[in-house]
Amino acid sequence: MKVNTLHPWNITTQEADRIQKKLAKKVQPKGSHKPPRTVAGADISFTRNSLVAYAGAVVMSYPDLQLIEKFTLKGKLSFPYIPGFLSFREAPILTRLFAKIKTRLDLIFFDGQGLAHPRRFGLACHMGLILDRPAIGCAKSRLTGFYDEPGINKGDKSFLVDENQETIGAVLRSKNACKPIFISIGHKIDLETALHRTLQCTSHYRIPEPVRQAHNLVNRYRKADESVFQPLPKNRTRRRPIR
Repeated sequence: MKVNTLHPWNITTQEADRIQKKLAKKVQPKGSHKPPRTVAGADISFTRNSLVAYAGAVVMSYPDLQLIEKFTLKGKLSFPYIPGFLSFREAPILTRLFAKIKTRLDLIFFDGQGLAHPRRFGLACHMGLILDRPAIGCAKSRLTGFYDEPGINKGDKSFLVDENQETIGAVLRSKNACKPIFISIGHKIDLETALHRTLQCTSHYRIPEPVRQAHNLVNRYRKADESVFQPLPKNRTRRRPIR
């Protein structure tokens, strides 16, 4: 995929704040209502207190959600963990990951916030602009805003609003009697369409299938990579490989 260079990554928190406020104005809150042919999901995994990050993405057909491709990448984190600035920590490796994908992506789900962010510029907005593709933020918890608890049935929703009662996202019950998820637009899509696409991509689980499969993929990748460097139990020696 083509990726856009919007700004440098080696920046301070103050510079990141200014970048978010500036780029938030470029987010497009509307897009085509034409059903996508492909959807993707992306996620990041890392071990606590480690600077090594693992990124994973899956590409699926829509609406039947058949796996087309999967991609993984390992890299180092360069930005500290600061709530509200996670895209500066995660977007660099995600950008490198998506650069590997050749398939045209019609819609991308990100495990994180979109517009439902203190400066209206979460990970899904950041990556939506970098990739210039429709994007949805799908988070498991609230970062900002106020809401009423939605009904208990799948598809029930309430709106997430800021202190001025402006709608910044939705709280969606994606599975009966299960904790809701927090949906907000990332780029080139409206909220109602984002909710519809999310439900269409959700089957037996709480999390939409593209994000769920990306999450499983990247965690398998991380665990397999980390196991290579685990010390052997005492009194055991590593066998030489057969060549």
